[in-house]
Amino acid sequence: MKSTVLLGVMLISTSITAQETVTVSTAAGNTEQLYYNLQNGSTQALWQLSDWDLAFESTGITGAILLNTAKGHRLYKAPYAIGQWAAVDTAGLGNNWPVQYNSTSDWSSGAFNQGLTSNPFDLGWGIYNFTTHNITGDSLFILHTADGAWKKLRMDGFATVTTSFTFTMADLDGANQQVGTINRNAYVTKNFGYYSFATMSAVDLEPVAADWDLLFTKYNGFVPQPVPSIYPVTGVLQNKEVRVAQVDGIATNLAQWAGQALVSDIDVIGYDWKNFNMTTFMFEYAADRTYFVQDRNNNVWKLIFTGYGGGATGDITFTKELVSATSVEETNAPADLVVYPNPVVNGTLRIVLDGNVRSAQLSIHDMSGKLVLQQQVSGSGSLALLPVDVGTLQEGLYLVRLDAGTRSFTTRVVIGR
Repeated sequence: MKSTVLLGVMLISTSITAQETVTVSTAAGNTEQLYYNLQNGSTQALWQLSDWDLAFESTGITGAILLNTAKGHRLYKAPYAIGQWAAVDTAGLGNNWPVQYNSTSDWSSGAFNQGLTSNPFDLGWGIYNFTTHNITGDSLFILHTADGAWKKLRMDGFATVTTSFTFTMADLDGANQQVGTINRNAYVTKNFGYYSFATMSAVDLEPVAADWDLLFTKYNGFVPQPVPSIYPVTGVLQNKEVRVAQVDGIATNLAQWAGQALVSDIDVIGYDWKNFNMTTFMFEYAADRTYFVQDRNNNVWKLIFTGYGGGATGDITFTKELVSATSVEETNAPADLVVYPNPVVNGTLRIVLDGNVRSAQLSIHDMSGKLVLQQQVSGSGSLALLPVDVGTLQEGLYLVRLDAGTRSFTTRVVIGR
């Protein structure tokens, strides 16, 4: 998780609203996924965690596909070409085939999107076609399901004409072969469309993306102790366009959000606001950890987590207070980042700068996270276009990020020739 240690004397944050204590629940056994809206306090627990197996991102060009690993599924990338479908087995599985998990920092990087090659258009399970914008499957996977069955699985592709993902799944010997299809256009107001193996059909589970800020759920996260491992945890993930700063090392009543870096990694809150004491067999909570959450409406909330009922109840208790409303937001905060053209074909990317951007840093990362370009940006006080020379960058998908003061904005672009 991300953290910032504050040193020196800090002023007490001025609250716009009084502190409120909130208790939400993922139900006994942490069986439910609960979506929470910070502004109106509404919750949506539309479905059980066990109701889905695959999730397909409904927008963008990353071809993100999540696997419900918290349900107990395990995914292995098999060292076979997609044309070797009939020959796939688990004879060489052992410790040589990597288990693939969903990213805990980026919604657009699922279990099927791991193990990328040097091909800049490799999405993990298939290859993006710059001309047609189709994705052609090129990988085979072994799936060990939550009920103990072994399956082989391939993502056949994504077709722009039908706006649909298609995949094939079968027993290892080829029996019980089934083909699944999901049309992502049916979920354009949401982050993901979901698919159930039980019914071999798409299921509409997620709330509209604009209606929630935080997801309380069980997921697989990296646990450093006692042995570093990927392990099922219960915690809080943030929605796209929501940014969080974690402040450590200062009493929660003194912590301030001004000057903190609000970041978009989805697990900034995560699960480690609690710790299970193996001596007292009780959960403990850091007395000097505060979270500041900028919601999708740009309000900033101060959150302090104070209780967890464990698997017995799934209850999570925290306090929240509004410390910055949209109407009093800092005037040097930039508007949404807009870039064009996308895809870039002539070596020049243009960034649209809002007039409020006075000073910012522009950075471009490849899909492995490597920084490939960085430069300072100076605004003119009016709407402006900033040309950025990307002619030296290889073809592929890139993340463009603009950091201005306490706010940051990102978008993805395709660079071609």
